[in-house]
Amino acid sequence: MKTIRSKEQDKLYKYMNGILKANHCPAIRIGGMPDHIHILCILSKNMPLANLVREVKRSTTLWLKSQDTYYGCFKWQGGYGAFSVGVSSYEKTIQYIENQPVHHEKRSFQEEYILFLKESGMEYDKKYLWTD
Repeated sequence: MKTIRSKEQDKLYKYMNGILKANHCPAIRIGGMPDHIHILCILSKNMPLANLVREVKRSTTLWLKSQDTYYGCFKWQGGYGAFSVGVSSYEKTIQYIENQPVHHEKRSFQEEYILFLKESGMEYDKKYLWTD
């Protein structure tokens, strides 16, 4: 699995910001780690979430492949996670996104994602979480 190199991260986040803006879903914060991305944005009432995620993945995959041969086989995982937050939680969510390296010193992305699912009361089957 190809991961996002640090030298492309800022440019990738700016590119994603443009995609979100073009789809009337302004970004509040974009950040992440080499193996995953977090986006806090305002979802337009006219844009189904699945369509927005598909467009972000499609466009960024093409863009990354145009940046360097390193990304020649790049692809995002098949699924995605989405959580809704209220305006009162924006600051906490922004801090979470900005502090990804600190969070992942304590637990992996997979462990943290399962924790989010449990805290949100979401039912899940582990066998379907990390497959394409």
